[in-house]
Amino acid sequence: MGRKVTVATCALNQWALDFEGNLQRILKSIEIAKHRGARYRLGPELEICGYGCWDHYYESDTLLHSLQVLAALLESPVTQDIICDVGMPVMHRNVRYNCRVIFLNRKILLIRPKMALANEGNYRELRWFTPWSRSRQTEEYFLPRMLQDLTKQETVPFGDAVLSTRDTCIGSEVCEELWTPHSPHVDMGLDGVEIFTNASGSHHVLRKAHARVDLVTMATTKNGGIYLLANQKGCDGDRLYYDGCALIAMNGSIFAQGSQFSLDDVEVLTATLDLEDIRSYRAEISSRNLAASRVSSYPRVKVDFALSCHEDLLEPVSEPIEWKYHSPAEEISLGPACWLWDFLRRSRQAGFFLPLSGGVDSAATACLVYSMCHQVCEAVRRGNPEVLADVRTIVNQPSYTPQDPRELCGRVLTTCYMASENSSRETCDRARELAQQIGSHHIGLSIDPAVKALVGIFSLVTGTSPRFAVHGGSGRENLALQNVQARVRMVVAYLFAQLSLWSRGASGGLLVLGSANVDESLLGYLTKYDCSSADINPIGGISKTDLRAFVQLCMERFQLPALQRCCDRALCALTAASWQHRPQLSWSPWPTGGCPRPMRKTWG
Repeated sequence: MGRKVTVATCALNQWALDFEGNLQRILKSIEIAKHRGARYRLGPELEICGYGCWDHYYESDTLLHSLQVLAALLESPVTQDIICDVGMPVMHRNVRYNCRVIFLNRKILLIRPKMALANEGNYRELRWFTPWSRSRQTEEYFLPRMLQDLTKQETVPFGDAVLSTRDTCIGSEVCEELWTPHSPHVDMGLDGVEIFTNASGSHHVLRKAHARVDLVTMATTKNGGIYLLANQKGCDGDRLYYDGCALIAMNGSIFAQGSQFSLDDVEVLTATLDLEDIRSYRAEISSRNLAASRVSSYPRVKVDFALSCHEDLLEPVSEPIEWKYHSPAEEISLGPACWLWDFLRRSRQAGFFLPLSGGVDSAATACLVYSMCHQVCEAVRRGNPEVLADVRTIVNQPSYTPQDPRELCGRVLTTCYMASENSSRETCDRARELAQQIGSHHIGLSIDPAVKALVGIFSLVTGTSPRFAVHGGSGRENLALQNVQARVRMVVAYLFAQLSLWSRGASGGLLVLGSANVDESLLGYLTKYDCSSADINPIGGISKTDLRAFVQLCMERFQLPALQRCCDRALCALTAASWQHRPQLSWSPWPTGGCPRPMRKTWG
């Protein structure tokens, strides 16, 4: 019997409730895995229905359609002669679980429910699912009739068990379980499990890849074994971006690295590894072997199938690689840009509308769209048919092929400088210069007529005329007039987003982009319902410090000298502010009541 196994993991851009599209991407990943010789394929968490279904998990239709997709997978010839591990919600004894369904040749081998649910920060899994709390125990799960007819099985094992093939043993973890203090892979490895799998729905956070890779490599450093990590990619209809980053590790080394940011909907990683390397590695760790002699055993599901074959003696094994990390600035350049593309193509809008003030924040947001255009052109150059089809739909030209990022940016990004009587020529010039360099369709306009009209209505009704502080007005008058200017910009932005393409004889509407960084959002350093109010805010989770590093990267990588003027102006403003004493505070409404906060930034 051979000892070399080829295993596959993947990153898929699944979409919530897109059952047909999700099915096709799963089938494509299995087909690629088989073509590369893999006999085990792992997919992301909840890949059948999509991770971001939210309260749709409560609906019976979500469970029904997931079962229908599973039935289609079971009867597809693509899934024959390969162990397939897919994710979906399963109702067992009227309790909803987040599960892995593992099957082979039209037989369901095991349904493994998730045992530790993510329920902090951006995650609310306890709202929809219940964790399986019976460690190393299984029950009988009665299959629905639609599956019984296909599998000829009435019941299948449901619970915390492992698969025992002819040549190795495979155990499952699901996303959060890798991050818990006592992960299942610890006890599974001590009980002889040699291949660990983790199906994730892990979103992107700056510098998170380091933690993810460290967790996997340390798991296999201490205990030996092969570790496969699959992950969701794309935005899944939510405000999060899932960054792929699939990987395969063994004995503390990385053997396959997936892309962290990619426009490809399906990415498959494979590696050919020698089981004897695991056994030799473990044999030398006496402390591990002492612990293994005392561990409680897992229920084993016997599988009459081998991941290796007799003819593998001359088959080359994969070599270890060094993980290549992106810098935080590169992550900002790639991650939010991929998210923007995913959101744009799914929304079927014609592009973005960005109020461009000439400051660092709006300049950074414009650069994210420009980075998106670079990635789209690169994907088309590499021959990605899905990206090409999507961009042709967005620009409404069936024969269009993007080649130049500047030219594409001119089609999908409209920037607008909204001047007031308080704006400077310098900020106007900076905005126009940056728009020219990235190629966006740029508009310059004055909001003074709209502001005067609104203030005129107030004066007509009350008989009083508010003034700015520089003209002798009070702090309350000054703040109110600033806010009127800011909120007029929001109304103008949405008007132009809906009608600017129509005025140019083009079809479709634009998504309004915001440009308030996380520091402003946390401190309240913005006006509610001004141009920070938008359809999406791609820099809303990024600090000012990281944004400056990103802008510096764009200046060098994309050759955008206009960004230097934006950075210089921001540095001058920061230096001037540091010489002032305690900043003047004003009182204004806050979403949860009243909150004293610094005076808001203004254009120019």
